[in-house]
Amino acid sequence: MNRIDRLHAILTHLQSKKKVTAQEMADRFNISLRTVYRDVKALDESGVPVIGEAGTGYTIMEGYRLPPVMFTQEEASALLLGAKLAERFTDGSVKRHFHAALFKIKAVLRSPDKEYVDSLTEHIEILTRYAPDNDSPQQYLSMLQQAVVGKKIVQLHYRSNLKEEVTRRRVEPIGLLHYGSAWHLIGWCHLRGDYRDFRLTRMLGVILEDATFDPAAHPSIKEYIETLRAGADLQEAIVLVDKRIVKFLQEQKYLNGFVSEEDLGDSVRMKFLTSSFPYFARWLLMYTDAIRVDSPELLKSEIKTISEKLSVHHRSY
Repeated sequence: MNRIDRLHAILTHLQSKKKVTAQEMADRFNISLRTVYRDVKALDESGVPVIGEAGTGYTIMEGYRLPPVMFTQEEASALLLGAKLAERFTDGSVKRHFHAALFKIKAVLRSPDKEYVDSLTEHIEILTRYAPDNDSPQQYLSMLQQAVVGKKIVQLHYRSNLKEEVTRRRVEPIGLLHYGSAWHLIGWCHLRGDYRDFRLTRMLGVILEDATFDPAAHPSIKEYIETLRAGADLQEAIVLVDKRIVKFLQEQKYLNGFVSEEDLGDSVRMKFLTSSFPYFARWLLMYTDAIRVDSPELLKSEIKTISEKLSVHHRSY
C-alpha cells in the first residue's frame, strides 16, 4: 500500500471508531509506531482535525466527515455477501436496515462496479439446512441490539421450551448469540436471579425500558461463553474411524468436540471431548460400521444400548 492510499485508509479508520490507539493502527496497516505518528501529523497538516490524547489515542473532531467513500469492487462484493447472509440469518427488523445501507453503498459505486455487483447478485444464493429465524412473525432482533448497546433493561413475554409455560421477565441483556439455527439473547433474569438464555422465536413480546443497568456487574458475552466452556463437565472419547469416511466428518467433528487425530493407515484414531455420551453416541451411529469406539467403556455401553433399542424397535414392524 502506497502512502496516499494508507493516509486515506487511516482517515477512514479514525472515522469508523470513537477513539483509535496508535498501536491499533500500526497493527492494522503493518507499519511502525513512528510511521503512524508521521502519518497522523501529515493528516493534521493537511487540514484534518485529528485530536490526540496522551495515553488514550486519536479521535476526529466531532462534525468532520469525509466525502462519500469509494469502495473497491472486492469490498462491494463482500458487502453483497453480507446482505445475502443477512437475509437468511437475521429477522426483518435488521434486514430492512441492512438493505437500506446497501442501497447507499451502491450509490457511491462507479458504474462498472454497480454492474458487477448487480450481476453477482443474480448468481449467489444462501441455502440453510434448517428453517431460519425470520420465519417467526416476531421481529425483535433490532430492538434487542439497541438494548445490548444502550445497557437497557428489557421486558420479555416468554414461552419456555420444556414446560411450555408463559412468563414475564425483566432481563439485563449482555449479548446476542446465534447457534442452533436461531438467535438467542443472553442476560441476567430478575425472575430467576441468574443468567439465562432466551431464544428469540419463543419471545411473545418485547418492551424496551428506559431504565438502564450497570454493565460492570456482568461479564461480556465473550467472557460468559468462556465461563460456560470452562465449567462444562467434559469427558474424553477415543474413536477409530475408517479412513474412507474421514472426509465426511470434517464439518461435524468440530461441532462434536474434536481435539486431535492420529493416522493408523487404514483408519484414523480421533480424540474428542464431549459433555454428553448419549448425544455423542447418537452422532457416531450415523456412520454405522465405519466407526468403532476405542474408549471409554461407558461410551461403548451407550452405543450398545442404543443399537439394541434400535434393533428391537425395527423388528416390531
